[in-house]
Amino acid sequence: MAEIKTKATEVQTSDFIAAIPEARRREEASTIDAMHQRVTGLKPKMWGPSIIGYGSYDYVYDSGHSGTMCRAGFSPRKAAITLYLIGDYQDRQAEADALFAKLGKHKTSKACLYVNKLADVNLDILEQLVGLSWEVMNERYPV
Repeated sequence: MAEIKTKATEVQTSDFIAAIPEARRREEASTIDAMHQRVTGLKPKMWGPSIIGYGSYDYVYDSGHSGTMCRAGFSPRKAAITLYLIGDYQDRQAEADALFAKLGKHKTSKACLYVNKLADVNLDILEQLVGLSWEVMNERYPV
């Protein structure tokens, strides 16, 4: 089986954020980092070359593929900020859907939320989404 490429590293998240070329994206990354630290109560770690993550969990897919990944995280990419959320909120899906409806301009995929710029979204709602995802992750993958 192929080795997992996205692992926790020793790179300092503050160094990573400081090296983001665009000033607005640096500020947005700092804002989202502070938000995640409030929600999770954890200091961030770099996962791979570009994901700022909080906590970790072990997973095993039906295929037998397994690994460890951050419980919550984001990546301040050039095109859009990617926030890594639970994706399947199960019995709390209606709550998640209501928050997404109030969030503002965004796109989603299975477990990612894409925001072009933070000015496009309601930061209070975004923090509630991060919190909901964190709660569901902790329910599904107890520490």
